[in-house]
Amino acid sequence: MSGIYTLKVLNEIAASHIIEGHSGKCARLHGHNWKIEVEVQCSQLDELGMGIDFQDLKHEVAAVTEPLDHRHLNDLPGFADCNPTAENVAAYVYREVGKRINRDGLRISAVTIWETSRASVQYSENA
Repeated sequence: MSGIYTLKVLNEIAASHIIEGHSGKCARLHGHNWKIEVEVQCSQLDELGMGIDFQDLKHEVAAVTEPLDHRHLNDLPGFADCNPTAENVAAYVYREVGKRINRDGLRISAVTIWETSRASVQYSENA
C-alpha cells in the first residue's frame, strides 16, 4: 500500500486591496498582513526520501508571492479581471505555484489565505 505525503509551507506578505462593489468597509482601501499556506501532496519520494525539499518549495512559493508583497493588489495583472479577494488570491497562488512545481508524483493540493488570525479561505481543485 502506498501513502500520500502532504507538505506545507507558510509565507507572509503585506498588501492592500479594495473590493470593488462591496457594500461595506472593504470597498475602501485597506490592507492585511496575509499568511499564505501552500500544501503539496506527493506519492513518490526521491533518493533522499523527500517529496520536495522544503527549501525548494519555499523558493517556488516566494517566487509567486514576492511580487504581491507591499503592493496594491488591484493594480497587478493577476487581478485585472477580478477583485483581489482572499478567495481570488488563493486561486491565483494555487495556479501559479502549480505551474512551477506540478509533476508526476507531486502536485499542489491547496492554498489557504489568512487575512487575519481568525479569517481564512482555502482553495483547491479536483484532480
